Amino acid sequence: MTLPIEDYAILGDTGTAALVGRTGSIDWLCLPRFDSAACFAALLGDRHNGRWLIGPAEEAESTRRYLGNTFVLETTHRTADGEVRVIDLMPIGDGRADVVRRIEGVTGRVRMRHEWIVRFGYGKIRPWVSRGKDGDGQPMITAVAGPDMLALRGSRLPKAEDGRHVELFDVAAGETLTFSLTWVRSHYQVPAQLDVEERLEATIARSENWAKTCDYFGPYRDAVLRSLLVLRLLTHSGTGGIVAAPTTSLPEDFGGERNWDYRFCWLRDASLTLEALLSAGYDEEILLWRNWLLRAVAGDPQDLQIMYTVDGARDIPERELDHLSGYADSKPVRTGNGAVDQVQTDVLGEVMAALEHARSRGVAEPRASWEMQRALVDCMADNWEQPDNGLWEIRGPRRHFTYSRVMVWVAFDRAICGCVKHGLKGNVERWTEIRDKVCEEVLSQGFDDKRGTFVQHYDTTEVDASLLLIPAVGFLPGDDPRVLGTIKAVEEDLIHDGLVLRYRTSSGVDGLQGQEHPFLACSFWLVIAYELAGRSKDAHALMRKLVALTNDVGLLSEEYDPAGGRMVGNFPQAFSHLALVRAAVALERGEPQVELTS
Repeated sequence: MTLPIEDYAILGDTGTAALVGRTGSIDWLCLPRFDSAACFAALLGDRHNGRWLIGPAEEAESTRRYLGNTFVLETTHRTADGEVRVIDLMPIGDGRADVVRRIEGVTGRVRMRHEWIVRFGYGKIRPWVSRGKDGDGQPMITAVAGPDMLALRGSRLPKAEDGRHVELFDVAAGETLTFSLTWVRSHYQVPAQLDVEERLEATIARSENWAKTCDYFGPYRDAVLRSLLVLRLLTHSGTGGIVAAPTTSLPEDFGGERNWDYRFCWLRDASLTLEALLSAGYDEEILLWRNWLLRAVAGDPQDLQIMYTVDGARDIPERELDHLSGYADSKPVRTGNGAVDQVQTDVLGEVMAALEHARSRGVAEPRASWEMQRALVDCMADNWEQPDNGLWEIRGPRRHFTYSRVMVWVAFDRAICGCVKHGLKGNVERWTEIRDKVCEEVLSQGFDDKRGTFVQHYDTTEVDASLLLIPAVGFLPGDDPRVLGTIKAVEEDLIHDGLVLRYRTSSGVDGLQGQEHPFLACSFWLVIAYELAGRSKDAHALMRKLVALTNDVGLLSEEYDPAGGRMVGNFPQAFSHLALVRAAVALERGEPQVELTS
């Protein structure tokens, strides 16, 4: 049976992540990296595609929470006969890939089910499984296929049964059982078993200390902190790459084709993530990502891609996995992402905005970093008039999307800021001339005088939620009549059950079948637009509604179905969480997070 998306929680070690359901089943885990093939893929198929279940064998009432400001998950199962507590975590900071699960008997006696089914290659490859002992003489089950090995160790190990390992056992009050899963390359020795107590304490301490840096103390602090922690969790601590989500193919339209792989590093999403972190006081995070950026985009500026793998590789071929039935029978299941070859001219604007934000906070700008930025801006100066595929990765004809054109303006504006405000060297005269031309073009061709609103692209009268960001990036003031008209048009055309759609799919602009649900980031953008327009009461009312949509452990998906009361799309989604942070900060400060050069 398919669990609702909101019934999952995330575990992670800043290298990869797992989704564990309320029932106690880990249904998604890619090892050793976010963009590696999954060894537990039941999320996109069924249990035969791999899962690790530790949960009550009988009907239970289950509640859960994260321990403080961490991703150490505590789930309490209550049955008619007793209560148990399960602690799940992926230890942070030891350079390994482990999952630890501890069962603690609280009251009475609870019958538990342990089921371990490993299927490498996204649930397709059945491994060779054997039982033996590790280097310390402790019992161990290993599963091997090609380069991958998983080792299961614990207080008691399940028994082989028809291609899986299963056991039923009782846990009484006062009993504690601990299990650990370790990934290792199959030609290496299995590493020594973790000191679970030490790693648990270290993981909690590390997360709590990081959370203390947050300098947002507004009314939405709990939601902001959890969102910041999600963004940190989705940042690879080794490479600095920031993934958009840890999942692939969770559908935007149940039963439809709008299923995409988000386990990669979009320059846009990563830049906006950094802006969110910077706005909450996390200045050091820029350094790791900036080094990743310098490596990823190294080479000819003309070869800039919109996304890269976690380590900065460029090859991300899209393919379909026919052996998986898809979440809620939503096919195809995809890995890779064909949008990698698209032109999205807004991307450089987001990158330049994030780096300028860092400079404005006193983060030093190394020579190599500015030289890279200058080369990219000079390249755009030669190609700025190109149409593109837009923010939403439209798989149709390239157009002059208004938001993309605004972000071209931002790219030149922030480059000029670097020179005028921070003394960096660049072709300010040329950049200023182009910036002003772009502004004139957007105001004349991207605005519908008849309706009084900006439009999605120059060849339509349709609106787009991305237009709500025009005041946030400093292109126009929030109370400009053209901005107010755009907010009104979005309210009229794109609000569905109180939440904001990206655009009207009925226009046919994206060339895809089916519909989609409101995109959560867009609703947070409306919060910001309301605040900048002087509609603070409306902004807070919408913000409270959005914060209430998080699941019981504070997570958000990409979209939300108001009619069904359920989450939709990849989960948890960085875009949704970073938008929550930026909206909360905007409400606290009541102004855009930019200073214009003119």
